[in-house]
Amino acid sequence: MPVTVEMQNTGAAESRRDVMAMIEHVLSDRPGDWRVVILGSQASDCWEMKITGPNGFERSYTLEGTLGQHEAGTVVAIIARMLPSKG
Repeated sequence: MPVTVEMQNTGAAESRRDVMAMIEHVLSDRPGDWRVVILGSQASDCWEMKITGPNGFERSYTLEGTLGQHEAGTVVAIIARMLPSKG
């Protein structure tokens, strides 16, 4: 199913591509349309992440760079914990 990932003001293009690819991978086997938007801030090291999906699924999370939450693997692990079970 379609997965859309958008990232703005999050720094280096190479790390952004890694994050986007891993998010697409973790959501690609889920039914329905998924959208993840990550917006960086020039005032802090926080990124605001919003995930929307089928059946009204919507979650938000603040990713803090000082806690290592800008790393692709960490972002994907956080998303995986936020998703409903595949059940």
